[in-house]
Amino acid sequence: MAEGHGIRATARYVSVSPQKARLVLDLVRGRAAVEALDLLRFTSKSAARPVAKLLRSAIANAEENFGYSRDELIVSEIFADQGPTRRWRRFGARGRFKPIDHRSSHITVILRERDVELSA
Repeated sequence: MAEGHGIRATARYVSVSPQKARLVLDLVRGRAAVEALDLLRFTSKSAARPVAKLLRSAIANAEENFGYSRDELIVSEIFADQGPTRRWRRFGARGRFKPIDHRSSHITVILRERDVELSA
């Protein structure tokens, strides 16, 4: 499974909007996995923490289940899809209310080995 499709890890119902998560995902796409973790450690965006946690999980999956070395892994694909939106309201003046949308996202990362990526 890992040879053709890569190592996949998914974080669902992350309480960050997909638009804000994609700003962080664009920073790490195509980089080495260890380099991406170092970059996320010093990124000040709120989505950096769940993305780093997901990336650590994908690296652990690759090491434990498939026997890959963490130094040979690269972030092949990483994307954020929209999750469910929790709607809320804040009451305003003159009997009106202001709707508030709490957006969530599903973030997926796919890791591949460096030499497999070059030959494909």
